Amino acid sequence: MKQNNIDVDKLKAAINEARGDIEKAKRVNKIEGEWNLGEGPQFLSEISFEKGKVVLKSDQPSFLGGGGTQPGPMHYCLYGLASCYTATFVTTASMEGIKLKKVKVTAEGKMDFSRVFGLSNNPITEGIKINLFVESDAPEKEIKRIEAVAYERCPAVYCLTNAIKLDTSLTVL
Repeated sequence: MKQNNIDVDKLKAAINEARGDIEKAKRVNKIEGEWNLGEGPQFLSEISFEKGKVVLKSDQPSFLGGGGTQPGPMHYCLYGLASCYTATFVTTASMEGIKLKKVKVTAEGKMDFSRVFGLSNNPITEGIKINLFVESDAPEKEIKRIEAVAYERCPAVYCLTNAIKLDTSLTVL
């Protein structure tokens, strides 16, 4: 059964499978990309996913030395957050049988690039604001409860609000 463009039956099957073996809830996401040393967008990455692949391109804004011809890395960060948060909200609503008429989102953050320029130790951003705009016949109290669950369960929110172990390495060729 589909609800709000979510295949609830497939989701329930995945949850039940993971309930029996929590390791089945784990997936690896991997990005490989290359910096373009010539003309054009600065960074390209072919992303493979379940039913295809796409090339994502990124270009720093001109004030950071790029051409400004593609979304910058922070656009992708905000896009990932907005799409993940919205998906978590819609999925939660769908699992609870709440029909949605319309869902829109905005995500924005004021970025301070003085740290990038080596001029300060200021945080890169003072914060990020997500606004969900939801139209539904469900009571507002239920919509707010679903939003609280989405905040609690969203992988992107978790990554931005909890320290994540980050390992970097360098291989000189």
